[in-house]
Amino acid sequence: MYQKIQSEIQQEYYQTNFPNDGQRFVAWYLRNVHMRDRNQTRHDITDGPGDKQIDAIVIDDERNIIYVIQGKFIGQDKVDSEPLREVLSSWVQFRDLDLLQQNGNDRLKAKLVEVATALEDDYELVFELITTSSLTQSAEDDLAMFQQQIANFEENDDISSSIDLVDNEELQRRYDMALETENPFIKHKFQLISGKYMDMEVGGTQVVLAAVPLTECLKIPGIKDGSLFQKNVRQSLGLNNAVNKGIKNTLFGDKHQDFFFFHNGVTAICSKMEIHDGTLHTSGLNVVNGCQSLTTIYSCSERVKKLQETYVMFRFYEIPQRDRADKISISTNSQSPVKPRDLRSNDKRVLNLKKLYEQRYPTGLFKTKRGEETPADRDPKYVLDLADLGKYLISWHSQRPNIAYSETKIFDKYFEQLFKREYQPEDAQALNMWMHSIKCCWSAENPLGLNETLLAMKAYAPFHHLYAVSKCFAIMTKESERVPSPSVCYRQAEQKQVVDKIVEIAGLTLNMALEAAANEPQPQNRVFSPQNWIKTKNCLAGINFAVNNYFLMLPSMPGGGAVLQTLKEALIIPRENFEYRWAAD
Repeated sequence: MYQKIQSEIQQEYYQTNFPNDGQRFVAWYLRNVHMRDRNQTRHDITDGPGDKQIDAIVIDDERNIIYVIQGKFIGQDKVDSEPLREVLSSWVQFRDLDLLQQNGNDRLKAKLVEVATALEDDYELVFELITTSSLTQSAEDDLAMFQQQIANFEENDDISSSIDLVDNEELQRRYDMALETENPFIKHKFQLISGKYMDMEVGGTQVVLAAVPLTECLKIPGIKDGSLFQKNVRQSLGLNNAVNKGIKNTLFGDKHQDFFFFHNGVTAICSKMEIHDGTLHTSGLNVVNGCQSLTTIYSCSERVKKLQETYVMFRFYEIPQRDRADKISISTNSQSPVKPRDLRSNDKRVLNLKKLYEQRYPTGLFKTKRGEETPADRDPKYVLDLADLGKYLISWHSQRPNIAYSETKIFDKYFEQLFKREYQPEDAQALNMWMHSIKCCWSAENPLGLNETLLAMKAYAPFHHLYAVSKCFAIMTKESERVPSPSVCYRQAEQKQVVDKIVEIAGLTLNMALEAAANEPQPQNRVFSPQNWIKTKNCLAGINFAVNNYFLMLPSMPGGGAVLQTLKEALIIPRENFEYRWAAD
């Protein structure tokens, strides 16, 4: 891996944007493992004078995880405990964010504002030491001790945190897994122990029951990145979940050999499995019950490596049928209660909307399940995902794009407000079409010349772009307190052939609002954080002002009078096509 990375960081992007190989290594990791784009990577790097042993911070809003990264790019075979102590130091400093922000460099200060907001939403903290070497034996002992200290500390702590070692072997594995992120297909071999497994057929289905050593669990690919749990109804609930704390207590206690009896077991489904010479070969492996257990075991890896005669029950089922696998996933999740947001895809209001949408658009598809594939005969322009629709609704109808980044809030806290009505498929498709046009502006070519910091936030800033589109219609119709119909807006803009122009104006005004906010004076020891600004209500007032100001200034621009007249014909719609916003706060 060292030679591979050394070669790849010679590319122009790494050489131009980062001053040394240490930063380039961390940037390579962000790009190739965390799948950050070019702009996000530059803004995630905090390395430099005053970095407080923190080389980068990645906030993953999809998984609700904050990654705090320390990198050591060295060609040696072994590395001692010093990098681990730096990681532990950063963990200690995170106990006092105010002090850390006062003493950190400007890039770190900006990221910590975003970190504070994420911690308020109960994000998990994961400290990653990434290195192209492996640890010495003494360093491995220190890692085990640090993991236990953090586990003990969390007993009275609201913040869930862990330390992960990404050494040369793990780096290679994560890199390989990242290549398959879009369509993960996991193959894995389990070494079965004679006398501790049973192979049988039940109801025409091959079943293997096995007592698997916990040490073998650490070798299963796809635990940390979640790809192993693709068919599960939920991902990890965090290490401070009550059940997961109990699992940790057992692992670090003197009753670890009773783990097999304390635990309900892990259910795994495979598209195909075979036993040869005591080895179980699985293809298309997915864990549908046991996500919490395996992620907790993985977080205590150094402790687990030392446990002898400690097992967990695995139930392997050969289930190639997708619908049957989904039913098993839901039915087996009883150890931790399934929250409503985990099963929204089966809500009768969602299923009704799916029926109406697909009847209205026969070549389209309303995707209600995560990972659902699109048949080749469907028109991509008429494919709409439930998760995306929730974000569109809260941005347009609730006028709260600052919440759209959080699927947890949309499908738990605000689900009743967003989906209580029988939503018209024409409005759903109109929002879909507006977003298709908006996403074209967020490409690498950056046709609107958007600020780099906006491009680094394309996981959530495009929803502010959609919000700005709605404000263009509301402000020009002088209905700033109400929300226009998406389908009427799109139909009228399409008839006047100004869809792209309206999207352009909305994007430019969003850019203006960000730059205006960045130029406002900040309190002492504080720096402006675009990522935090975009998640607050303050940004909405800034966007409103920018949209209003743009139309006021348009007549003074060259040819602006004629443009304004054309836009008025499209943007002014009948007042009966407005309604009050849907409450979401």
